[in-house]
Amino acid sequence: MGGVQMADGDIEEGVYADGSGARRRGRGPLLIAGGFVLVAAVSAVGALGLGGGGGTDRDDGAARSRSDQTVAVQRGTLTRQTEIDGRLGHGQEVPFPVKAEGTVTWLPQTGTTVRRGETVLRVDDRPVVLLYGSLPMYRELGVRRPETDPSSTTGAGQESDAKSTDDAGADSSPTARPSTGTQAPTPLHGMDVKQFESNLSALGYTGFTVDESYTRLTANAVKRWQKDLGLPQTGRVAAGDIVYAPGAVRIAGTSVRVGAGASGNSLTYTSTARMVTINAPADDMSWAATGSGVTVDLPDGRSVKGEVAGVGKDASGGGAPGDGAGEGGGTDGGGDGGTDGGGAGGEGKAATVAVVVTFDDQGALGTLQSGPVSVRYVEKRRKDVLHVPVAALVALAEGGYGLEVSDGEGDRASDDGRFITVRTGLFANGQVEVSGPGVREGLKVRIPQ
Repeated sequence: MGGVQMADGDIEEGVYADGSGARRRGRGPLLIAGGFVLVAAVSAVGALGLGGGGGTDRDDGAARSRSDQTVAVQRGTLTRQTEIDGRLGHGQEVPFPVKAEGTVTWLPQTGTTVRRGETVLRVDDRPVVLLYGSLPMYRELGVRRPETDPSSTTGAGQESDAKSTDDAGADSSPTARPSTGTQAPTPLHGMDVKQFESNLSALGYTGFTVDESYTRLTANAVKRWQKDLGLPQTGRVAAGDIVYAPGAVRIAGTSVRVGAGASGNSLTYTSTARMVTINAPADDMSWAATGSGVTVDLPDGRSVKGEVAGVGKDASGGGAPGDGAGEGGGTDGGGDGGTDGGGAGGEGKAATVAVVVTFDDQGALGTLQSGPVSVRYVEKRRKDVLHVPVAALVALAEGGYGLEVSDGEGDRASDDGRFITVRTGLFANGQVEVSGPGVREGLKVRIPQ
């Protein structure tokens, strides 16, 4: 992959290069074209016997074998990026905890987006409705029915005796407490009540206070909601009438068919947002910090900015994270030619950690919903350094590298063809960081043939 020439003269690398042509496990091809030119330059200079610490003159015959192409030493930022394979999708599939019992009479299509108040499926032709929240629906919600006083041990018989006593006028004053064994209906309390009431209010049903108490006012709002759903207006909500999710969901799959009995995991869902899941080598995770920016290269050739949103805490032996990243050409293939059966001596897969990349701009992804992608992250960056094309380097006979000064770039005209020794730093996108006593910005140097 090629690099990008920045507007201010900075260089951004698109592939890994360290000047040696080495490749790293789990990364894409890491050769740079400059490496071939450098080999040619080494051969040429070695054959000429060029060298010398501060500078070496050469004869006219050698001059005629040199190229007339010159470049100036530039100052800027060098950036080296590394590629890793990932997979675009919607994240991990999560099962809906459907508690409704009966026959499935309707199911949504895979890929359908379901929002608050909408139907997830129908059981016995009753809708199971999606609401937002983290608590599961674990009990029926409603005003508590009158219950027998716990102190009563005779049940209905005691209630009958109490009524007889009352009829006889034993204590019939209006302010006297009932002597029956029953209590007035009481509200239901709990955080699950507040979660439900928050959703009911968000759907536009009001007339009650959103709190932890399910009162008769809540029941009246529920009746209006049930009427709009086409359900009996009981004012009570059964555990199977609702499923909760953190927000709007995308239906990922179904494990039953219409006409089958409803089960606990009839449907699975994912996030509606697209994201990239990566199996990153566990021994190279310095780049994968939450909030770090990356570039995602899509199959259609476009590039989109992303951000690391999550990093797994456990390493695995190569299993795919998220929505099956290792299946069907996912990250298990690796930039290394794959590890399945390819390791020397039948070694197992290298340990990996799941990394999730998200996008602020979902529209930038276009209509693409899933597929293999390449993720590029910054491995090294050097700011405000002098650099030249790798092709300008020549190998000196006594060892190390040098640059050939071009016409008029010395203290005298005879300096043309003089070699100055340089120290090399970061290699990135065909450029190399150089430094040394004779190196300065704007210095004209010759590129060997």
